[in-house]
Amino acid sequence: MMNGDFPSARPGTAATYTMDDSDEEDINLPNSEEEEPRKTTSRRPKSSKQTFLTQSRSTKRGGRRPKVTQAQSNLEERPPWVQPSIRGAMPTPDMTVTHINQTYDKVRARDMAAMFNEGQTSTDWLKNHSIEHFNLTLKDLLSKGQIVRPKNNMQKSSSSPKELKFEASVVNEFEYKLYESIEMYHNRIRWLLKGSRKTFGMIKGNKVAIVVDSSDSNCGFGRVSHFRDSLTTLIDEQLHNREMLYFMSFGTDTDSLWHTPRYTNIRILDEARYWVNSLSGMGGCNLLAAIKKVLKVKDVDSIVVVMGSCPDQSAEALVEYIEQVIVGRQVPLHCVAFDCNNHLTNLTLRKLADISGGRYHVYASGAEEQIYTGTDITMLLREIRIAQDVINKIQEMRQGMMGDALVSILNEISLEVQKLPQSRFLPRPPNHTTPLAIEEPSFLPKTSEEWLQQNGLKGKRLSLYQVLAPNAFNQIEEFIPVIRKSVRSQTHEKAMTQFEWHDGTIKNIHVDPALLFDYQKQLGATVKLYERRVDWLSKESRRLFGTLTEKRVVILIDLSLSNVNYLVHIQHSIRLLLQQQLLNKESFNLIGFGSSARAWRPFMQEPTEENIQMAWKWVLGLECSGSRNFLSALRLALENEEDQKRNTSVDGVYLFTSGIPDQLPEVICSFMEEATVGQSTRLHSILFNVDDYDSNGAVPGRYANITQMAECLRTLAHVTSGRFHWFRETGIIESDDIKAILSEMDKAVNYSQKCALLVDSVKKRSPKYQAELMSNAQEDQPKMLPMRPQSAKKRALPAPKHTELSLARLQITENKDKEETKPIPRSRPSSAKKDPSKLDSNRLATEKDKKSKRPTSAHKVKPAKQVFYTEFKNEVGTVYKQYPDILNKKKSVRKSINHPVIPDREELKTSKEWLKLYGLCKLRLDLNKLVSGPECTHAKRHINTLNKAVTAKYCTIFPSVNVKGSVRHLQIQAHELQDYEVQIELVLRRYLRRLQWLLGTSRRTFGVMVEKKVVVMVDTSGSMVSHMEELKREMVALIWDQFQRENISFNLIRFSGDIEPWRNGIVEPTEVNCHDAVRWISTFAPVGNTCTLEALQRAFQDKDVEAIYLLTDGKPDSSTSRVLREVAQVNTIRGVKIHTISFNCEDETANIFLRQLAAMCRGRYHRCYAGMDGDLMAHRLLEEGFKNTEHPMLPTFDSDDLRQLVAEIEQARHFLSQSRSFRQLFGTTTKPHEKSKTSRTMPPNHIKPMLPAGTS
Repeated sequence: MMNGDFPSARPGTAATYTMDDSDEEDINLPNSEEEEPRKTTSRRPKSSKQTFLTQSRSTKRGGRRPKVTQAQSNLEERPPWVQPSIRGAMPTPDMTVTHINQTYDKVRARDMAAMFNEGQTSTDWLKNHSIEHFNLTLKDLLSKGQIVRPKNNMQKSSSSPKELKFEASVVNEFEYKLYESIEMYHNRIRWLLKGSRKTFGMIKGNKVAIVVDSSDSNCGFGRVSHFRDSLTTLIDEQLHNREMLYFMSFGTDTDSLWHTPRYTNIRILDEARYWVNSLSGMGGCNLLAAIKKVLKVKDVDSIVVVMGSCPDQSAEALVEYIEQVIVGRQVPLHCVAFDCNNHLTNLTLRKLADISGGRYHVYASGAEEQIYTGTDITMLLREIRIAQDVINKIQEMRQGMMGDALVSILNEISLEVQKLPQSRFLPRPPNHTTPLAIEEPSFLPKTSEEWLQQNGLKGKRLSLYQVLAPNAFNQIEEFIPVIRKSVRSQTHEKAMTQFEWHDGTIKNIHVDPALLFDYQKQLGATVKLYERRVDWLSKESRRLFGTLTEKRVVILIDLSLSNVNYLVHIQHSIRLLLQQQLLNKESFNLIGFGSSARAWRPFMQEPTEENIQMAWKWVLGLECSGSRNFLSALRLALENEEDQKRNTSVDGVYLFTSGIPDQLPEVICSFMEEATVGQSTRLHSILFNVDDYDSNGAVPGRYANITQMAECLRTLAHVTSGRFHWFRETGIIESDDIKAILSEMDKAVNYSQKCALLVDSVKKRSPKYQAELMSNAQEDQPKMLPMRPQSAKKRALPAPKHTELSLARLQITENKDKEETKPIPRSRPSSAKKDPSKLDSNRLATEKDKKSKRPTSAHKVKPAKQVFYTEFKNEVGTVYKQYPDILNKKKSVRKSINHPVIPDREELKTSKEWLKLYGLCKLRLDLNKLVSGPECTHAKRHINTLNKAVTAKYCTIFPSVNVKGSVRHLQIQAHELQDYEVQIELVLRRYLRRLQWLLGTSRRTFGVMVEKKVVVMVDTSGSMVSHMEELKREMVALIWDQFQRENISFNLIRFSGDIEPWRNGIVEPTEVNCHDAVRWISTFAPVGNTCTLEALQRAFQDKDVEAIYLLTDGKPDSSTSRVLREVAQVNTIRGVKIHTISFNCEDETANIFLRQLAAMCRGRYHRCYAGMDGDLMAHRLLEEGFKNTEHPMLPTFDSDDLRQLVAEIEQARHFLSQSRSFRQLFGTTTKPHEKSKTSRTMPPNHIKPMLPAGTS
């Protein structure tokens, strides 16, 4: 423990200290004040762990050791120099003062001086430099300590004394920062007391009005010269860099230098100095008239009032007038008391500054202490007192305070903790207070009702009644004169089926099974789409709020006292909403309500990243109090005068609450109907379910159980055509969006069941179905054993099996017989001239050669066998030893997986040409061709030899799949499918890189230019005025990125009302020509009409041109049919390709014309709509992989190149998904030898699982 006489000097500057369990202590203090303030002190080496122990002590420690003075140290003899050893040296502590540290201090002081010159007031400056901002309060200090029991107290009782334990380095650093902060505040005060800041304080604002007291009292003899010099200094130091200035003096009357504020320049400043030097007394001090006049001046954001005498009006009159005038305005008054000895004047100026939100400053030449009562310096002195109080507490802790003193410190901390709201002690999720990671939604979400208008069964024309309508016929009822009565038409049972229509009538339906099969496949795909929509609605912030569909929204947050334990949950929910759903809105606002409502901003703000971050900081400061005054929050949102001034109305109000409002639902509904007359404002209610209220806690204004709450909020939402959302921590309980999707899914399932009934009705009428029923009925009858025919003869007993020895003998015998039966060549007759022995040998050799060269058929060669005894008694097995060589003579039916290689370098080809080389079919990766095997037939067929109908057996051995509408056996193994998936993923990545290349640089706008001699026609008509700068940038990128890099000869033609070619013909892409083309492009100006036909005729005049690229944003001036007709006549013989480029064109008729022109001239149509989204989706696919083959979906492109490549990518993703589903069939298919095992182990009541679609 430290001694009680520890000095209060700054730690690390004049004294250092050491804490240890020993009773010895070394403290070195400076001998005189002339020593350097940062003198290095020596310390005796102590133990590694140093702590403070504030505890009860019955005795104090010993005194200090005697000091060693400077004079005594000089008398000692200096020892000889010894080279120090750095072996085992420890790093220098942070508190040790060195020359390097002094340099750092000087640099820090220089930075502080620069920081003071920022021109901030003390209020703004302390936001980033206060004691609380630096975490140097007493609470922060005690949070660094630990409460422990003393080592010498062996009793474990609740009343035993406790110790507060601190690390010495932590306390040293904390105290050093406090002294550093105090020094910084002193430097700030010194800076404020220099120059014109000492006289007038800090002047804030860019458009400043100076109101000067020119009464006889203030401008009398002896004061006016000093007053003029001070104002001149103010102009030179603080007012010369303002944007606008306005000067006015007042006495009995007012006198202004200019009628309106003037922009600052040298002439204006000279006029202001001349006006100041001509100030003289003007009678009394009519401050009220001066304030009335200056408040009427426009374009002023700060008013400086300089008073040197007592005003003519009373303080109450001035204060009352200011309170009434500044309502709704933000013009602060900076009041300066210039050498005024009247304390009433000082009080009046202070009140005026406080009411208007300004600052107060005092200058007194005779009483320097009054200057410290100004607003800026007072705030700094308050921070110094807070820091000094913490330092005093540290000194008391060093002295080892006993008993009550320590308790009082702890009580102070407990009182500070009790002042904090209860929500501060709730557990918080990780990174709860960090800035938001804002995400920009890629599309504007829709409600499920709006989404189903386009993707519902009716919107996709997948309603069962829409599908059956062409084949549905009404029953006709007509009067028959012969029988004299009305007769209804009848239909033969085999022709049509009667079906109940949606309106209750009965219609005759002609059932087409193929049509219904295809319809059920579409229903299945649509249901999967609905499942993905439900899954999307159940994730992230949509699980809490649903989807924010409106463009201008207001979020109402329930901050009643009943939610005090759930405030962190509320803040976290708002955090997710701000991060994910607000960046693409037009405007938003947040309103928290308890007993009263308070808004984040007075009016709706644009959702920029800065505004969203500020809104999150506001949400972090919310506290719960009062009841649920929902009507006040609703009025604040819908009856906002500031929004009405800006002609902005609220589209959607989202109520985020946990209970029923204080007002009755009828009152709120009637208010909503009146407040939203002529508007489309919707109220969406979100109910987050919490546990029941504590009887000992806060009681809400109106209580209702959870069912009544949901019914009330559901009614409030549905009255205004809004949506109701109800969730709790475990998930969503009720959601109108999800309910609409589930209803559509139920409708699809109902349609599918009706389709199955229609197909069954057709099957029942077929003769095959009737025959199967009869055969099944016969099979169910008991069968008798067949009688043995009398003609049967008794068979002889089988011969005994050969032993291995006998088999070997038989084999030898057979081999001998074969050798003996070989044909012997006939010898020539003896009458021949040559030797018969030689002739026989030659003939035998030639015949052997012919036999060896003669091809033998594989089916005639039988393999050699060998029999053997098995391990089961006398069973015999057979082994094939020799096989016929049929592998080299008959091609295998199985197809192997190709391993293609696509070059990484991009080729200048169209997507059509590129896919001819590297498409899936060319790379032999078409899954339908790889897996297509024999058809899987399950119908009975009549076998003539057996004379009965037989079905296929053991069909489950081979997995069955659906290939283009037919069920086939899968003729590929699981490991081959896995290899196929690896190859298809590699090809997909190459396709996506090609897509990114097509969307990069100038290819995003112009596509790929594959010809070597081209003419580019650029539309510069008046409709291009909003896109001209973008067009110039893209044209420059085209020249350098494609023409110059790929060595493409080119020419440019600009057309609007007239035609202007860049050159007379096509030129080489040299650097000089490219620079000249860029210069010519910079002169483009949007003006005139669109003479497309004349520009095309001018381009056809160049005989060397291979392709023409036409860029435009709309239709031509002449008719489109005439342009197509004229171009067809000119281009029939030449065959020049014309590629069209739609540049920011939203006119569909113009796009159709460009497509027709490109198709007629064998060119390509290009329109990069949503190109950036495609690049982003491709990047996401490359980063995330292909685990999900359906998400993210690539956008739909109108460009020919992009559309063809995206179609190939989607086909590859479809094959990848199919391959994975096929591979799963190998794990679900039951083998024949496994059936007997499973039948033995399954319980009697076991239900057979459903097989997947396509299996037998």
